[in-house]
Amino acid sequence: MRQDRSLLVITHLSQLLDLITGFGGFIVPLILWLTQRERVSAMDEHGKSIMNFQISMFIYAIICIPLILLFGLGLLGLALIALLCFIYPIINAIKVNNGEEPSYPLSMQIIK
Repeated sequence: MRQDRSLLVITHLSQLLDLITGFGGFIVPLILWLTQRERVSAMDEHGKSIMNFQISMFIYAIICIPLILLFGLGLLGLALIALLCFIYPIINAIKVNNGEEPSYPLSMQIIK
């Protein structure tokens, strides 16, 4: 296996495609993870953490939708999710570039 920090950084930053396409932030990291996990060192761990984060945020967003009817709490939840989905890919891309381990908060371990 080869070391490729730049591809790991791109994988983390590709989550930001959600801002442009709405779904690219899930599809692109998934494709990169599935095609490169046996070629690039640490891609499997990073891909799993990214997918767990994306799936977790989707589940939290689904939970927030009915909460919109309850005093607008769902809107606050959706705003928090949007903020987390913007900030943490950038933070973790910087961490990966510096050789540190990424961490995503509120991420359920769905893919192990």
